[in-house]
Amino acid sequence: MAAVQALFQIEQNEDRAESVVQQFMVHRFGTTLNNDSYEEGYVPEPDTRLFVSVVKEAVSHRSLILDQLAATLPATWPVTRLDPVLRALFMAALGEALAGEVPASVIINEYMDIAHGFFSGDEPKLVNGVLDTAIKQLTSTEKNQRPSEAEDNKAD
Repeated sequence: MAAVQALFQIEQNEDRAESVVQQFMVHRFGTTLNNDSYEEGYVPEPDTRLFVSVVKEAVSHRSLILDQLAATLPATWPVTRLDPVLRALFMAALGEALAGEVPASVIINEYMDIAHGFFSGDEPKLVNGVLDTAIKQLTSTEKNQRPSEAEDNKAD
């Protein structure tokens, strides 16, 4: 959720990613809220390493992610037509997929849950379909572009 919020802020305010990540680390993580917001008023500690990784991957692979979204979405639904929150959600999910730390099925499930938190219409279904296709294509493209370990070892 925090990565979606950070990516939304980066896009909407044209802020630098490093600045937004720092703001989240200092001002938003590990805080408490009123008792009616979270169980016993406590906001669980976020996985800051994963947060930084997701934001970094999404920002550094922005063009690749947007191209993949354009290829995955119906032709009648260009990326620019997406709600900014939905676009940030896709950026975070695909950034997390590119980081390669979490299985695709978990990413899809988590981001569908986030979509349900923001949207009451068909957007969660769109998230499911788009992420299923886009993650498969992005991760296979990414694997094909990376040199194999054998080639890496030859260079040593």
